[in-house]
Amino acid sequence: MIEIIILIFLTREIGRLALSKGLKPATWKIYNVLGWLTFEFIGLLVGLMIFGKNNLISINLIGIAFAVTSYFFIKSRLNKLPNHNAD
Repeated sequence: MIEIIILIFLTREIGRLALSKGLKPATWKIYNVLGWLTFEFIGLLVGLMIFGKNNLISINLIGIAFAVTSYFFIKSRLNKLPNHNAD
């Protein structure tokens, strides 16, 4: 449950950043959610390979770590784009 709340908060932040860059926030929000889910799935697979199927807490922590990493990738991509000038 807390993971969903974190995802909502981070998605809002991505939307604000995209809007300040003059881009469509919805597109970047979708990128954030899809990146989150994809990286979390990859992290769960990596956790399974490292810890086996009996250590669920460690597997979930690896999945969440990968998911948060996707947020930072998207945020860094947005930060590299030029700012929007409303002149």
